[in-house]
Amino acid sequence: MRSIVWFVLLFAVAVVAATTLGGNDGLVSLYWSGRRIDLSLNLFLLLMALACVVLVTVFNGLHALVGLPRRAREWRVARRDRTAQAALREALAQYFGGRYSRAQKAAQRALAIQADTPELSQDNEFTVLGHLLAAGSAHRLQDRSGRDKALERALELARRGTGTRPADEGARLLAAEWALDDRDAPRALELLGELPTGVARRTHALRLKLQAARLGRQPQDALRTARLLAKHQGFSKGAAQGLLRSLAFESLDGARDAEQLRRVWQALDPLDRRDPFVAARAAAQAGALGAGDEARGWLRPFWERLDELTADERAAVALALAGVLPGVGPEWLPRLEAAAQAYPREAALSYAVGMALAERQLWGKARRLLEDAAADAALAAAARRRAWRSLARIALEEGDTERAARCYESAAALD
Repeated sequence: MRSIVWFVLLFAVAVVAATTLGGNDGLVSLYWSGRRIDLSLNLFLLLMALACVVLVTVFNGLHALVGLPRRAREWRVARRDRTAQAALREALAQYFGGRYSRAQKAAQRALAIQADTPELSQDNEFTVLGHLLAAGSAHRLQDRSGRDKALERALELARRGTGTRPADEGARLLAAEWALDDRDAPRALELLGELPTGVARRTHALRLKLQAARLGRQPQDALRTARLLAKHQGFSKGAAQGLLRSLAFESLDGARDAEQLRRVWQALDPLDRRDPFVAARAAAQAGALGAGDEARGWLRPFWERLDELTADERAAVALALAGVLPGVGPEWLPRLEAAAQAYPREAALSYAVGMALAERQLWGKARRLLEDAAADAALAAAARRRAWRSLARIALEEGDTERAARCYESAAALD
């Protein structure tokens, strides 16, 4: 098809040339130093066209000759640029391949090529990436001084350059990760605190902050960070619940007095305070610190909706209540007896209700429930031991020393 088009164009040019130049009746006269030269118009036009072609060719040749050094310099710069880029790619490949010594050498070679070429020295992003690869390789090789030197240089160039914001953010995240590897939680938190707000809320940054907070024994900060990660779906639902619960436990266990425990409890997220296991842990800690009334107040909402809890959650709430019974009021009795009737096969509930009735000196009702709980092997050994001891005290109150001795013997067998 292309040949046909060219053939048609050739015919069109031939027709136009024949029409325009076919008469050849024009004359061009040139005068120079008393001489005259007569040329036909067609020949003059051809000579003019030929002269233009020659002039253009001469000018192009002179321009190419004059620009030869510049093109040679550009070619050398392009060649060094390709060599530096190849070295950087090699460093990246070796780094991911686990050959950190080779990766460090390749990154340093790329940086050396760039430093020796003034035309390439303005590429700050290339330089930052090269220093980061060198720093990462040095970190893997346990060369902390070399790592810190390369990292400091990368951060300095990233702050000074334009268009290197992603490299600067990446450098700080890497530095925080390396600080965590060095078990330096304050340094990691400092680096993460310097990140912009948007970057600090990214999943990777939140994960690093969570690790740093846990390493620095800051469970409340870790809990807030874990809550953000859960909202960003940084964990599966089950893993998020387990992590949040364990961090809440750490926060509660760190309280040294009742007032501090109260502040920690109030600082927890409402979702955490509605977790039966967290409330049970808080109540147990409050009981150990002598704040039984407050502990029972934290547990009361769960006893009012036992039917909404699972068996494990009811057991946790029951065992927590059993530890804070001294001083329990009579208003608890209807609630506790209703729970024992609703779940007669759950040993933890029988144990808690029996201990509460024993605390209120209702020996008959307490003995039946405590005997059921003490005989259930599914109940924790510590709870069964306390149940036997409580049964022994009830027997002594009733004057049955023989039965009390048997109860103490059963309790001792569980030690």
